[in-house]
Amino acid sequence: MNRIVTLLIFCFFNTASFCQTSASYKWLDPATAGFPVIEGQAWPAETANTYDRFPARAEKSLNPNVWNISHSSAGLYIKFKTDAPNLVIRYKVKGDLAMSHMPATGVSGVDLYALDPNGKWCLAPGSFTFKDTITYRFSNIQVSKTFPGRSYEYRLFLPLYNSVSWLQVGVPVGNTLNFMSLSKEKPVLVYGTSIAQGACASRPGLAWTALLQRALDRPLINLGFSGSGRLEKSVIDLMAEVDAKIYVLDCMPNLISFPDQEIEIRLSASIQGLQEKHPLTPILLVEHSEGNVDGLLDTGRNTDYNRVNKVLNQTYSRLVAAGAKNIYLLTNKEIAFDINSTVDGVHPNDAGMQKYADAYEKAIRAIINEPVGPYSTTAPVVQSRDGYYDWRNRHNEILTLVKTDAPKIVFLGNSILNYWGGTPKAPLARGAASWDKYLQPLGVINFGFGWDQVENVLWRVYHGELDGFKADKVMIMIGTNNLSINNDQEIIEGLRLLVQAVKVRQPQTQILLSGLLPRRALEKRVGALNKAVAELAAQTGVRFINPGKIFLNNAGNIDESLFGDGLHPNEVGYQKLAVALVSYLK
Repeated sequence: MNRIVTLLIFCFFNTASFCQTSASYKWLDPATAGFPVIEGQAWPAETANTYDRFPARAEKSLNPNVWNISHSSAGLYIKFKTDAPNLVIRYKVKGDLAMSHMPATGVSGVDLYALDPNGKWCLAPGSFTFKDTITYRFSNIQVSKTFPGRSYEYRLFLPLYNSVSWLQVGVPVGNTLNFMSLSKEKPVLVYGTSIAQGACASRPGLAWTALLQRALDRPLINLGFSGSGRLEKSVIDLMAEVDAKIYVLDCMPNLISFPDQEIEIRLSASIQGLQEKHPLTPILLVEHSEGNVDGLLDTGRNTDYNRVNKVLNQTYSRLVAAGAKNIYLLTNKEIAFDINSTVDGVHPNDAGMQKYADAYEKAIRAIINEPVGPYSTTAPVVQSRDGYYDWRNRHNEILTLVKTDAPKIVFLGNSILNYWGGTPKAPLARGAASWDKYLQPLGVINFGFGWDQVENVLWRVYHGELDGFKADKVMIMIGTNNLSINNDQEIIEGLRLLVQAVKVRQPQTQILLSGLLPRRALEKRVGALNKAVAELAAQTGVRFINPGKIFLNNAGNIDESLFGDGLHPNEVGYQKLAVALVSYLK
């Protein structure tokens, strides 16, 4: 009797607690957002179910195994912005919660990451219950102590090996949550096996595709199919419908049962099928990661792995020798698995997933010309330090603008430019009259972003702001926001990488590398740094300009009458700066 009473009391309080939580939360469903919000889908308007990976029409052409596995949400993620300190994710899946070699958190769980104001990825650890409805609770979230209470960008990675029936995101009443639109960038498109699908990551955010997505900060489409990634024409045909940044073919582990000739036929046909429609898009071929792993004590497996890799290398070499362009090879030596990298000698554990992602990032960055360096100034990242505007929205606005109205002259910089004037319009305009009089007639477009540092401009250039048009001139005026956190050498190396990035994307433009404008109490340091900037310009073959000298008085300090705060010019200062810049632009 006592046990029954205790059970009833427990059920009462547990139900009351759930009802109280539900009542104090507002619930949002990505499926009813009113616009596509699920990243990682190549055909978001054509899926039969909200979280499918292929369009409904593909059922007729696909291998039934591939079609069935495509209902899993591997690689799908949802971007949203919220100021909530607590979040609840609840959802239902259709399959078994776990597998013998992969935990429920990887098979059926979710992962939540946030970007802090400086573009650093942060993990929100959740408490979870796996029942008929799976529930994740994320509590006491503080993305930034410097800027508390703001809305920050999150990414919710969905289950790797299960199909999601429905999903809701809950935030406390009084807080906001807004789903973000899909990225306008070309995706990385991966066709692979169970390894690409995510086996055997302990949670979705640790699958190598998710690690790579966050590292590159590009949309990524995961077409990994457990046991069924076999370079089938039906899948290649669908891939060819997608205008990708790069295609990845990582199917060798599922081809070990095929004879050498069949593997070569499938490789050649897959490459040809993609290049017929996208001849300029790079294709990355990937060896079986377990080939030549020292200490793997299974001679049968070793023979199989090395055989398929040999066929891949022979096919790759033959195609290159025949003049094939834009195909690349990622080797197992570059992936660098060891005996501690897998769960079962094939499927990566979390350590193996990181090795995979690191090798992919290095290879893809080299292919698409997005190198990184050892300093913070040479590692491209986003930011959300400025509370006046939405950084991502401004970037997207520029991507749209350059497609419809190609700029003649581009100014790359920070708030000194952002809040001067021109288009795209900013929430502040401290010198609109001088911009309109002197710069607008020259066709200058303002690519200044408040609070940007060198690495933020590098990210923007890598992510399309200078693509698809030919500018007459590109002026780079960036670095002042790095002064408090970087030494001069780090700033110079960041500028060096930025100049290189602009050259690659605008090979015929004249690049004007500007010295930093002087600022209160830092005049001597800026002067010394500008000498190094001038040397960098000479080394890289671009033109050095130093319009900031107009702001200095005879004592070498800033003329306070030309500034509003010792950093940003006032209206009179912008007038003088405009006249100085026109002399360089004509």
